Amino acid sequence: MDAARAERHLRRAHAVALRAMGMGRHPFGALLVAPDGETVLAEQGNIDTVNHAESTLARTAAQNWPGAYLARCTLVTTFEPCAMCAGTLYWAGIGRVVYGAAETDLLALTGDHPGNPTLRLPCREVFDRGQRRVEVVGPVAGLRDLLLEPHRGFWGH
Repeated sequence: MDAARAERHLRRAHAVALRAMGMGRHPFGALLVAPDGETVLAEQGNIDTVNHAESTLARTAAQNWPGAYLARCTLVTTFEPCAMCAGTLYWAGIGRVVYGAAETDLLALTGDHPGNPTLRLPCREVFDRGQRRVEVVGPVAGLRDLLLEPHRGFWGH
């Protein structure tokens, strides 16, 4: 996926995150992009602390598309997937992840907030321990401040 497409998809994922926040949920958003790099197959906002946007979308994808197809798809997400989401993406068989901002950037804002008890385990480290390859692209330069903005004040810090 080229940089222009990645940015466009991340902006759409950001809009999904803003919708989630409008419903009183944590402001995270994710998209599943088809192998053509253009077609958005599904989008998902955060639901709660165990149904993150990425893990919920990965489970839905695994129920609706075969593994060989998902291996050529990309999950685009506003923030680096947490360890739970990375594991779910791996088991769903999604072949690529593009994320906008690093989890460490989010941790700097949330601190020890009980709604975001970060594990400090980068998604690349989770994927590197698997038997199948998951390509990771991120953080994507230039969108960090935009993606962090809804989180400023949201977490009460």
